[in-house]
Amino acid sequence: MLQRIQSIYLLFASLVLFALYIFPLAHGLYVDGRLVNISVTGVYENINGQDKVVQSFLALTVVTAIVALIPLIIIFLFRNRKQQIALCYSTILVLIGYSFWMAQTVKAVVGPITLAYKNMGIGLFLTSLSIILLIFAVKAIQRDEKLVKSADRLR
Repeated sequence: MLQRIQSIYLLFASLVLFALYIFPLAHGLYVDGRLVNISVTGVYENINGQDKVVQSFLALTVVTAIVALIPLIIIFLFRNRKQQIALCYSTILVLIGYSFWMAQTVKAVVGPITLAYKNMGIGLFLTSLSIILLIFAVKAIQRDEKLVKSADRLR
């Protein structure tokens, strides 16, 4: 059923991942004497208050869209709860790898500069939030599966 709580968790997980396009991974960094912001779409240099694309991350941008669509797809597999659970666990593993890739991308741009807490963007924490939401969805799907099995025993 689409109106279950796991659908809300999966929808929010997807929205959080799509929010990576809005929020930067790192901001206010001075790389080679230039003020830059790093997003999943690329590196932006701040020139006179306007952001200019310095480097584009096409692969990271496309993978972000694909990873963000997966929880939406999982919502519509509500008839097969075991498959939903398996896909949620697979998505969590993919998000862990994706988070590592994002961190390595930021590290490659920043270079030897240590990333301070004040320079970390919200985008670095959004994948963690999405993983937590997916775990909540798995627990809710498992509760549904348990409820259905107990109802089948009563029949």
